[in-house]
Amino acid sequence: MLLVYIVPRRREVGGMVAAIRTILVADLVMSLDNVLAVAAAAKGDTALLVIGLAVSIPLIIFGSTLLLKVMERFPIIITLGAALLGFLAGEMLLTDPAVISRFGELSHDVINGAGAIGAVLVVFVGMWLQRRARAKALG
Repeated sequence: MLLVYIVPRRREVGGMVAAIRTILVADLVMSLDNVLAVAAAAKGDTALLVIGLAVSIPLIIFGSTLLLKVMERFPIIITLGAALLGFLAGEMLLTDPAVISRFGELSHDVINGAGAIGAVLVVFVGMWLQRRARAKALG
């Protein structure tokens, strides 16, 4: 799945229009990613492609709306999701074939440690960026 980070313009602090634009762009990107996945799964079968798109695109839009409501109610989900991505990135770094060919197989403890470092790093960088943005907004 494609991930997109949308940077808001300085003159827009927030509001309904910015939220709607963010949701529409995210839906578009997720839908495009979904189209590519369905097309690959259909393997040239046009009927299967059409059925897959007819079923999946409304599910993506409904799912993103539902997820947005859950994230608004429980913002910790955003931090946990970021930590999960950092953990996976740390693990993937040490399980990459190029790293394995250079250093050999690493133990699961080392790989999990790299994942934990990745999770902590992502959360702390996110917190730092959030504090920096608040400080700039306050003047």
